[in-house]
Amino acid sequence: MTAATVELPDTRRRVHRRIGLREKFAPYAYIAPFFIIFLAFGVGPLLFTAWVSLHDWAPLETEHDFIGIDNYTAMLADPRFWKAVGNTFSIFLLSTIPGIILALIIASVLNNRSLRAKTFWRMALLVPNITPLVTVSIVFSSLFSRDYGPIAWLLQVLGLPPIAWDADPFTTQLVIAIMVIWRWTGFNALIFLAAMQAVPASLYESAEIDGAGRWRTFISVTLPLIRPTILFSVVTSTVGGMQIFTEALLFTDAMGGNNGQGLTMTLLVYGQAFNSFHFGYASAIAMSLLFIVLLVAGINFLLARLIRSA
Repeated sequence: MTAATVELPDTRRRVHRRIGLREKFAPYAYIAPFFIIFLAFGVGPLLFTAWVSLHDWAPLETEHDFIGIDNYTAMLADPRFWKAVGNTFSIFLLSTIPGIILALIIASVLNNRSLRAKTFWRMALLVPNITPLVTVSIVFSSLFSRDYGPIAWLLQVLGLPPIAWDADPFTTQLVIAIMVIWRWTGFNALIFLAAMQAVPASLYESAEIDGAGRWRTFISVTLPLIRPTILFSVVTSTVGGMQIFTEALLFTDAMGGNNGQGLTMTLLVYGQAFNSFHFGYASAIAMSLLFIVLLVAGINFLLARLIRSA
């Protein structure tokens, strides 16, 4: 027996050990860039925001006084904060629920086998997403103008008085909600359409054999099978709906209008940070918004679990 034959098993053992370690850590190396970027641009700013919220933070000063939870107590006593919370939830409900229902209807229509020019209609749904928000806001401001525009002309033809859409809280929030619906309904419809096309055709054929109509098939077959996708869209719409900013800013102003009728939480954060330069107070509002979003998302998950178990 030579020395080479004696060392061969140890060499093979070391090679197999290296290959095993490589295969064990390779998946972590592939996903590491995402987590590094997430820690740098997600968790890092979040922790810094929480730290700033505990200080009287002025951007032009080098020293910042630690004041504990004073920013949070001042926030809870601020009527503008509660108005922003109410406006945010109002716009969220006016936009999210109708938007999800409309997206389901559009996806169901596009899933019809007899529909022609399917590719064209699917591409058309993405037009609102690629349209700049500034352009959208200008168009909607013209549409809902008090003295001119097609809606003002229609009210005049019908003999109705003009409506100052940006003066009343309900009309202001309704216009902002319509802008959100117009922008995101097509995107959600495409997500629902992809989920509907993944439903086995045999289930539709079985429902048709059993005599189920389109409505009964949609309720009993389509909706239960795309429920996880609906939950995903509800959660993402919740996160986006609680952070409405650009639509409210461009339709009203940085203060949310004369009476704060369009003031949202993100708009309040922007005003406190970059108009009043109260970065500590703005950070406290931002942290409260984070907990509200997590709370609403948690409620969505609980409701989905209850519906799934029912």
